[in-house]
Amino acid sequence: MKTLRAVGIGVLIWILGVSTYALSFYLPIMDDKEQQANVVLFAAVIPLVWTGAWLYYKKGAKMNGWQLGQTLFLTNAFLDALITVPLMIIPNGGSYHTFFTDLDFWLIALEFIIVAVMYWYVKIYMKLNKYI
Repeated sequence: MKTLRAVGIGVLIWILGVSTYALSFYLPIMDDKEQQANVVLFAAVIPLVWTGAWLYYKKGAKMNGWQLGQTLFLTNAFLDALITVPLMIIPNGGSYHTFFTDLDFWLIALEFIIVAVMYWYVKIYMKLNKYI
């Protein structure tokens, strides 16, 4: 397994995801800026994880989609705990508890895994088993 490459791609996804989340506060679309940022992040995670899976598998890696999705998500959760929460959440009145128990956080976690599994199934598994 190329775990280090998966972690590196997870870091890249985290950087792009946090940037998207932060920039979405400047769009005057919804009254609730927090919810708007979560919706934008939820939409951005799909192409970010899909592209991350493409980058990971383009060199013939063998990790299945479930493992890749978990690795990408855990990398993002670790960086959230290390950087996002102390620098963005706590100064605005939040806490580790509120961040990691938020339903939006867990929906995005599920999305990470589902997108990685879908990519693996459609692009890797089906070709290996001659379904395509």
